[in-house]
Amino acid sequence: MFLVAEYGVCENLRKLEITGVSCRDVYAKLLHRYRHILGLWQPDIGPYGGLLNVVVDGLFIIGWMYLPPHDPHVDDPMRFKPLFRIHLMERKSATVECMYGHRGPHNGHIQIVKKDEFSTKCNQTDHHRMSGGRQEEFRTWLREEWGRTLEDIFHEHMQELILMKFIYTSQYDNCLTYRRIYLPPSHPDDLIRPGLFKGTYGSHGLEIVMLSFHGKRARATKITGDPNIPAGQQTVEIDLMHRIQLPDVEYLRNFNELSRIVLEVREQVRLEQQQEEDRPEDGEDHSRQSPREPQRGPVQPSAGPPTEKGKEPGDGGAVAAEEQPGQCGQGQPFVLPVGVSSRNEDYPRTCRMCFYGTGLIAGHGFTSPERTPGVFILFDKDRFGFIWLELKSFSLYSRVQATFRNADAPSPQAFEEMLKNIQSLTS
Repeated sequence: MFLVAEYGVCENLRKLEITGVSCRDVYAKLLHRYRHILGLWQPDIGPYGGLLNVVVDGLFIIGWMYLPPHDPHVDDPMRFKPLFRIHLMERKSATVECMYGHRGPHNGHIQIVKKDEFSTKCNQTDHHRMSGGRQEEFRTWLREEWGRTLEDIFHEHMQELILMKFIYTSQYDNCLTYRRIYLPPSHPDDLIRPGLFKGTYGSHGLEIVMLSFHGKRARATKITGDPNIPAGQQTVEIDLMHRIQLPDVEYLRNFNELSRIVLEVREQVRLEQQQEEDRPEDGEDHSRQSPREPQRGPVQPSAGPPTEKGKEPGDGGAVAAEEQPGQCGQGQPFVLPVGVSSRNEDYPRTCRMCFYGTGLIAGHGFTSPERTPGVFILFDKDRFGFIWLELKSFSLYSRVQATFRNADAPSPQAFEEMLKNIQSLTS
């Protein structure tokens, strides 16, 4: 019975006996042999990455690829499809089957390279082909991946990105290498519960990121990616020490006003970093402080137009230290500034609080990457957003609600090491 608790096997003993397979067989030939591949994995598919969840389901071990919902419906549940399965029948050794394509299970192979890495191979890739050739395969993939036809996508650049992804990903034919990933550890002081989120990324569609907390900062790391910012890279970083008080809605609609506020905070951050570098180390551990609010007094709205480096014309800006969290966005009205593009217009119209942050942007092929200023907006316990100032773009993120077994990091150090490893693969 121990294997029921440890691996989540739902079969009861009587059902196992009916199939002619004993618990001893299940453990020795299936669970013990393949126990190292249970959990969460990221496939090595160039810049695109992915999210694979390997679970025990009765007499099967199944690898489910988790896919974001169709763009731009970020609040919809995740989609998933089987890529492989391992099963045990009638006391025989475990059989590996490839589930890729539309012609049913066929012969496959799994090689466990090491504890945190394994690879899959399809031995009958002809099962992946369709009678209508590549055109039929592309149309089918497009319906599954995007929920639409190419004729429905009018943006020429978006069409190019979609075709590029199909050509690149389909060449693997489910012959992939996977590297283990862990869910981020949580701490009572975290702003919200860390974990996986679905986010909007313009013409690239929806992507999966992992939100984690690291003392004074929070990071969103791409689990799936694109040719500009590949999987494994840190897409957004949030400075938890610099909260931003958004102006009232009538001022917030003005992009220049928001830009002025954010750039003032960026300058403040730069000055503080410079002072920190010049100050001798005192040996104190400040890794777990509550978000600090800079000493800035409230000011009155200005009648004139805002300037990037001027005094505060609106009642936005860095939050005064004496203000309480409830006064800084708990139910505060929110609206995107005019001119900021968003894939999803159904974003929340109230937010809890905001922080200064930076977002990673780059050219095609991850060329000339740079961190640019922006605003992290916390809407509620399951949703947040980020305004990319330079791109004049807004990304909305919604929590992945699925539950994953065998996905916790054995230690905070192991999680940090995992983040470094997946980032180094695409740096």
